Amino acid sequence: MSELGDGTRVVHAVEAVPGEPFGAQPVFASVYHLGGQDTYGRTGNPTWRALESVLGSLDGGECVVFPSGMAAISAVLRTVLSTGDTLMLPSDGYFVARRFASEMDINVVQVPTAGPYPSFEDVRLVLLESPSNPGLDVCDIATLADAAHAAGALVAVDNTTATPLGQRPLELGADIVVSSDTKAVAGHSDVQFGHVTAASPDLAASFRDARALSGAIPGPFETWLTLRGLGTLDLRLERQAKNAAALYELLSGRVAGLRWPGAAEDPAHLLAAQQMRRFNGVLTFELESAEAVETFLAKSRLVSAATSFGGLHSTADRRAQWGDPVPEGLVRFSAGCEDTRDLVTDVSQALGLV
Repeated sequence: MSELGDGTRVVHAVEAVPGEPFGAQPVFASVYHLGGQDTYGRTGNPTWRALESVLGSLDGGECVVFPSGMAAISAVLRTVLSTGDTLMLPSDGYFVARRFASEMDINVVQVPTAGPYPSFEDVRLVLLESPSNPGLDVCDIATLADAAHAAGALVAVDNTTATPLGQRPLELGADIVVSSDTKAVAGHSDVQFGHVTAASPDLAASFRDARALSGAIPGPFETWLTLRGLGTLDLRLERQAKNAAALYELLSGRVAGLRWPGAAEDPAHLLAAQQMRRFNGVLTFELESAEAVETFLAKSRLVSAATSFGGLHSTADRRAQWGDPVPEGLVRFSAGCEDTRDLVTDVSQALGLV
């Protein structure tokens, strides 16, 4: 049988067993009777393994789950990098990752996602983010991975915006994938979660050891919520991308800085279409000021102010308020799963486009 489609894979993420409940159930034990696979709750949990199995399958490697996206990123940086090593990371990517790196005893080189990239000589780890958050720029993962590997560097890709269904960085040559599953993977704005997937089993084992030693472990209930949310990721992405496309058409020529890699007119579209399997519902645009963003949100009935993305509800986040080096009126808009007509009508009236 050929490879199953995305929808089938996430719905049937956990094998059905006759007489057992549908899907993996949360196992809350902290202590186990010795003799089986599990011994203590900080080192292993059946619910972790169920989610790791499906996320690893989707990413194409071996997965280790964490209690948040930043827990996943920080575990990678602390495990791979030693004192004096050099990290290259995006200057326009997630700002908390830059802050964390700046407090480590390492050398940090910041490069815009779209480049140009300097030499990778003497670089230990290259952390990419494509599409970037919040600017939605795209980089050529395969080309950069080849160049980094030739210089002896490892490559990690923050795949949060793309999701495991939208992009497979390991197939493009990356060594590590990190993701904040708080966003689209869990998808219901009710859980903090993250994961790391490595192409090398040895590298995955080092992340698993780091998790056990640090105690940064996800709760079984949160793990189950993420696994439950994953089952509808395919359906949610389809509606969110449809809504983003409709909003892009509405806003084109009417707002500044409009970006959505799924649009043929977007400067990143050609490269994004080559390395991404599908697009999502995140777009950005600029309004005149912070006050203009507040007015837009006050007039909207369907769009909420929130600082996450990828959930069921459409949200807008003025990124400058959190420290991103972007214009005061830049909005990261996360198109939700509302009816397309309703969302377009609401955004149109809230921006005064009717």
